Amino acid sequence: MRTDFCPADVAPAGLHLVLLSTRSIIIGLKERRLEPKTERGRQARRGSERLRGVEACLARSSLTPGLPALIKMRASQINGCAYCLHIHSEEARAAGESDDRLLPLDAWHESALYTDRERAALAWTETLTNIATTHAPDAVYDEVSRHFSQAELVDLSIAIAMINSWNRVAIGCVGEAGRTMRQPTDNLEAFKSRRR
Repeated sequence: MRTDFCPADVAPAGLHLVLLSTRSIIIGLKERRLEPKTERGRQARRGSERLRGVEACLARSSLTPGLPALIKMRASQINGCAYCLHIHSEEARAAGESDDRLLPLDAWHESALYTDRERAALAWTETLTNIATTHAPDAVYDEVSRHFSQAELVDLSIAIAMINSWNRVAIGCVGEAGRTMRQPTDNLEAFKSRRR
């Protein structure tokens, strides 16, 4: 199996190309270590193998390191995926994001903590995550286009599609997030040790 492809090269079997007016995104997801609640979880792992190539390509993309963490968190908040929120909050912290910026992320519209570029990316994240109701309006596209080159916008759109796909697989196939996360007391101790 070829794992070094980029979305512009080829869409492997199992991926679907979604056309949004003149903008295209490939839906994919990154395989994570999952604790499947049923056989569905084991089947989902098989399907995600081809999608890892898209994730590897995104890791080499032009997006700044902290931005993918913010969009993964925001899409996971909208979709209600506790498993992904846990995973990506840890990734965001490892990438240098602070709790001061992560905790109010769902109220980014009202916060001055995010740059104009981040705000445009978060608006685009919400638009594509809620595509059935938003239909990717031109005004949001025009705003995000002011802050991202066309290549960056493709990478951003693919990253948003990836986390939305991942949320659906995690919610549909994995089960309760608590089985794979540390207990709250562990999180509290880790939080206290970082503050010292």
